[in-house]
Amino acid sequence: MRLLKRFVRQPSALLGAVFLLVLAALAIAAPWLTSSSPWEMNSQPMLAPFHDPAHWLGSDLLGRDLGIGLLYGARVSLAVGVLTSLATLLMGLLVGAIAGYFGGWVDGVLMRIIEFFQIIPQLVLAVILVAVLEPSLGTIVLAIALVAWPAVARLVRSEFLTLRQREFVQAARVLGQSPWGIISQQILPNALAPLLVVMTFVMATAILTESALAFLGLSDPEAMSWGYMINASRGLLRDAWWMSFLPGLAIALCVLAVNQVGEGLRVAFEPERSL
Repeated sequence: MRLLKRFVRQPSALLGAVFLLVLAALAIAAPWLTSSSPWEMNSQPMLAPFHDPAHWLGSDLLGRDLGIGLLYGARVSLAVGVLTSLATLLMGLLVGAIAGYFGGWVDGVLMRIIEFFQIIPQLVLAVILVAVLEPSLGTIVLAIALVAWPAVARLVRSEFLTLRQREFVQAARVLGQSPWGIISQQILPNALAPLLVVMTFVMATAILTESALAFLGLSDPEAMSWGYMINASRGLLRDAWWMSFLPGLAIALCVLAVNQVGEGLRVAFEPERSL
């Protein structure tokens, strides 16, 4: 309850959380809020916003409704962001916890693996993985998670290296608790605060990376996404600027909201004197 009060007292973080909740609700309800598919050509091509009440955000080059495309694009971006965060958390937590708790040669081997992934530019590795595998939302989630988990693993490792020397961990060892019990019941709950903050930034990075991959034509060809909408309209910036501006604005607002929530969590987890 105290954590929630600290979070709510930050207007920007609260606004970001409300925006994401509303966006998620609209994305989930998209099939019921719209009467057609985002791929359906049901309007005059290159219709400007607010010129037709039936298509109030306008249409693209093929006459597809931009408002419907934005709603379905939100489904893709939020789904990729959430799933990538969970996959990244799972991989980073597993590797970081083992390396930080056991130390020694186990830590050395795992850290070399982490460093190998970190020396490769993230977007380049994601592009290679998606290009080699069949482009799909599952492939994109896997590719982004594979390039994002090393930073999470390093954070978890540092937290475990610090916490494993604390008195309550030593007491659990003396009482005969198993290593996995100590990791899951003693250390992990105390390492969650910085981990939750980092996961919000992982989600923001995942949304941007998915949009970049879709812009490059490496996203799921059957999924309408914001990056795909920008890619489809990049040659019409002078004649129909809104076709690129609207999905670009959606990406910017979504990422900004996620970052504000992450910053709000960071401040909320700090001692009360930081407010």
